[in-house]
Amino acid sequence: EFILLGLSSRREMQVLFFITFFLAYVMVLLGNLLIILTVMTESKLSSPMYFLLCNLSFIDICYSSVTSPRMLVDLLFQRKAIAFEDCIAQLFFLHFVGASEMFLLTVMTYDRYTAICKPLHYTAIMSHRVCWALVSACWAGGFLHSIVQTLLTIQLPFCGPNTINSYFCDVPPVIRLACTDIYVTEWLMASNSGLISLVVFLVLVTSYMFILVTVRVRFTKGHGKALSTSASHIMAVALVFVPCIFIYLRPFSTFPSDKHICMIYTIFSPAMNPLIYTLRNSEVKTSMWKLWKRCK
Repeated sequence: EFILLGLSSRREMQVLFFITFFLAYVMVLLGNLLIILTVMTESKLSSPMYFLLCNLSFIDICYSSVTSPRMLVDLLFQRKAIAFEDCIAQLFFLHFVGASEMFLLTVMTYDRYTAICKPLHYTAIMSHRVCWALVSACWAGGFLHSIVQTLLTIQLPFCGPNTINSYFCDVPPVIRLACTDIYVTEWLMASNSGLISLVVFLVLVTSYMFILVTVRVRFTKGHGKALSTSASHIMAVALVFVPCIFIYLRPFSTFPSDKHICMIYTIFSPAMNPLIYTLRNSEVKTSMWKLWKRCK
């Protein structure tokens, strides 16, 4: 088994963290479930953008559920032990869902690029069949990424220290405990996680640059609406990618634990996404209000 040190050993801080993260997890569940329910029940929200948003909400629920419930339980106990098998399972699903979200954000950017830069061909390019194919490809890509990370981890020998300086099992803190030289392994993992995060992030930034140039050249009311939607996407992208690039695109053994930075993309990003995607979208807010009035 491994022993998780958590975020703090002070009891009063653990109580504060429990209240904060419990509220954040409730916000993740309620906010994202509300988005899914709104998109599924409102016929006006049948465009590819809202189909992808619905999938992002589902991913955020899964992603937060990989770490938050376990962390909340551990905050109630002084000794935070996790079995080796449970630790590896958490690591696998964390990277599976996390990588799938990265790829899905790329697809959402492509959707915005198509809507703004090629509006006449948008319906043909982003058909229902294409959307399903792209979402399936995101999950497949996430699985391939995660299985590589997991296989590289479980082949390492663990025979010494078993204390993980974090609140969940992830590649960097786990492989630091291996009883062997991990130089090659950590660079393989950095190439897998860090390089993927960096390349995808650069693709997203390039796409948004094309969008901004297009909007500047031919600005219309429709482009203004699309640009407002893209602004919310940029906020979500920054919350996910910037911390991940910082964490994974470097040798793991030469840097201290960054568990507080990990909180950005494991806890706060899934909680913020419902606010980011609804507060700047009048159609979603109107549909939610109509859903609320029907349920009263």
